[in-house]
Amino acid sequence: MTSAKKILISACLMGQPVRYDGRANDDKVAHLQTVIQRWQSERRVVVICPEVAGGLPTPRPAAEIRLGHVIASDGQDFTAAFESGAQKALTLAQQHNVAAALLADRSPSCGSREIYDGEFSGRLIPGQGLTAELLSQHGIPCFGPATFDELLDFLNE
Repeated sequence: MTSAKKILISACLMGQPVRYDGRANDDKVAHLQTVIQRWQSERRVVVICPEVAGGLPTPRPAAEIRLGHVIASDGQDFTAAFESGAQKALTLAQQHNVAAALLADRSPSCGSREIYDGEFSGRLIPGQGLTAELLSQHGIPCFGPATFDELLDFLNE
């Protein structure tokens, strides 16, 4: 039944101030609020911030993936926290039998199609964040606000 499909959504997209800079990303989905609110009323939304779930504070230094590690702008290695958060997101998704995920674009956790290049240059490259990659490996397709129409198509299959 299509209406029963649950969706894992990044907490920042739901208005929670959990981004690295202490802000939310709900402005990225403002044009999608009608659909997201309907999903919430239908109890289909499962919310997580993998970075916070992995033990990182808010705010925290910006981070990017470089040579298989998640490195903060101040040089700290955040890989273990990002891996832990990704695993917690997967566990939560499996517990709730989610069909798909709506994640924050370009994030080293949640980027579903592209991420920053790891050099803090502002340049984007094809790739996935750690959470998006782990969810995808376990059969949970990941979408971002820019590919929301694809998510809707997927959920209506």
